[in-house]
Amino acid sequence: MEAIIKLWFDGGRVYILTDQGNTYNRPLEAFPLLLEATPEQRAKYEIGIDGDDIHWDELDEDIHISSFFLKEEPNIDNPIADIFKRFPWLNVSEVARSLGINKSLLSRYIYGIKKPSEKRMEQIIGTIRQMGREMASF
Repeated sequence: MEAIIKLWFDGGRVYILTDQGNTYNRPLEAFPLLLEATPEQRAKYEIGIDGDDIHWDELDEDIHISSFFLKEEPNIDNPIADIFKRFPWLNVSEVARSLGINKSLLSRYIYGIKKPSEKRMEQIIGTIRQMGREMASF
């Protein structure tokens, strides 16, 4: 298996160079924690001893080399992303907490990495509507 020897960020993407001279890249949307991180936080990574993973201690994020072999790109044009684009003041962490799911999972829905089931979509929209009703009652 190839081993990662170098990592860098450019143009909203994360790149790796392997010991076999291959360069792979993925959009930052594929890794929501990295997307939301500062450039300084992104720079604080360690390549695993076997070269098959990258770890960001401060972000508690791990990415395996296999993540770079995926052919499909995230679909950021989806109904959940549209809600958060339309209402940019929505707090992803708070919405996730209200839903009872992990922020990372909600971020994966927003960035089109994972597609929510129809039932989950209804839960997300219902939770955001309930939050709006609560705000309107003040």
